[in-house]
Amino acid sequence: MIYYLIIDDEPIAHRIIENYCENLMHLEKKGNCYNAFEAIEFLNENSVDLLFLDINMPKLSGFDFLKTLPNPPKIIVTSAYKEFALEGYELNVSDYLLKPFGFERFIKAVNKTIDNAQNKKSITAGPTNEAEPKTNSFFLRGDKKYHQIHFDDLLFIEAYGHYCKVYLKNDMIISHQKISDFEQLLPKFNFIRTHKSFIAAKDKIKQIEGNRILIDKYKVPIGQTYKENIMMLL
Repeated sequence: MIYYLIIDDEPIAHRIIENYCENLMHLEKKGNCYNAFEAIEFLNENSVDLLFLDINMPKLSGFDFLKTLPNPPKIIVTSAYKEFALEGYELNVSDYLLKPFGFERFIKAVNKTIDNAQNKKSITAGPTNEAEPKTNSFFLRGDKKYHQIHFDDLLFIEAYGHYCKVYLKNDMIISHQKISDFEQLLPKFNFIRTHKSFIAAKDKIKQIEGNRILIDKYKVPIGQTYKENIMMLL
């Protein structure tokens, strides 16, 4: 579970973020603060994993507040001002959401933040240890709906023109996401790029035969430049 705090002087911003987070089972709200001083007091007594932080707030800006934290949690900036983006990344924020932002962009920011945190833990643990991800699912837009995709149900992904086909155990969803987005999103200990147009779940591979992989009833090709990836499985 990822515990988050919203810091923003606009109540409507709190409602939007809360509504988005209600659709993400791995996020749980810890509190709401409407200025930096409330946040300082809150964090003196509570710990959180993630801050949704506005920049333009009265008395003390979001970035000035951030500079006061000795060990800040992960930060997703939510701002109507794009000119502060560079300073945000210099302060090592995880992502910068420009208001107004949609649900799909919000999900991408959250998934990126969690993925980056997990990669950092894996590096700290050492190259021989592969840590499990904090989450086992993500949300994907398809057919004008948002589907929760569990890693265990995912067989493989196929690039399909400007779309991607996401093959599940009992379904197939067409998504506007690029295959490079999925490659960054999916945990590398469990998924492997086999071809410029395919990503496969390692634990769903039945056979490796020549230049193809058998997954369920499907045949997934192995690209010439990705053969080394497959050899690492053997």
